[in-house]
Formats: sequence, C-alpha cells, structure tokens
Amino acid sequence: MKPKIQSTSFGSITIEGEKYTHDVLIRLDGEVRKRKKKLSKKVYGTSHVLSLAEAEHIFEPGAELLIIGSGQTGQVRLSSEAQEFFDANRVRVVLAATPKAIRLWNEAGGSAIGLFHVTC
Repeated sequence: MKPKIQSTSFGSITIEGEKYTHDVLIRLDGEVRKRKKKLSKKVYGTSHVLSLAEAEHIFEPGAELLIIGSGQTGQVRLSSEAQEFFDANRVRVVLAATPKAIRLWNEAGGSAIGLFHVTC
C-alpha cells in the first residue's frame, strides 16, 4: 500500500494524516521511516548529497522507481556513485523539489519508494 502524502511545508511533511518533522523514507510496503541522513553526512558533511551508502540503504529489490523530494527549494542531489548504483539496479530516479515530488508520488503507479527532504 502506497501511503498518500497530503502536504509539506518547511520542516514537515504530512503522510496519511500524520505529521513528520524530519526527512522520511517510504518503503515498498508503505512503511514510513526516518531518513538515515547520517550515512551521507559522514561522507559529504551534508545531507544534501546522497551518498552511495545511503543509496544502498534506500534500495529495495523490486523497486522500479525512486522519487526524491529534494527539499522545499531543491537542494538535495545524488552523488555520481549513488546514481550509478541506482542505474545498475534498474531503478529510475526522479528528483524534484519536495512539493512537486509529492504530486509525483501520489500519481505514481508501480513499485515506488520515496525519500523526502523537508527543509531547504
């Protein structure tokens, strides 16, 4: 079951009526988890660049699509290693500012996972 995302504002995202005040990862089974941004911060000193280690954590076998909400103003990006990892595993990555990514998420079909940055 893919949960519906109702809204976002700087510092929060509302999913199935529950407000989260941190970045979230939505798994294939619909489970909402807190993003493990330390995996990227450890490598780049920021959570605005998605590291290979975080990409490996995000990945799930069977996922065909990863929608990344890159923040309210679109600050998050993939490292080249993370992009190569998703390419090698045949996961299409769509990166968009979080408000647009939410619309894409709610409209997406198939096996999708999502990562949503709620600030910048």
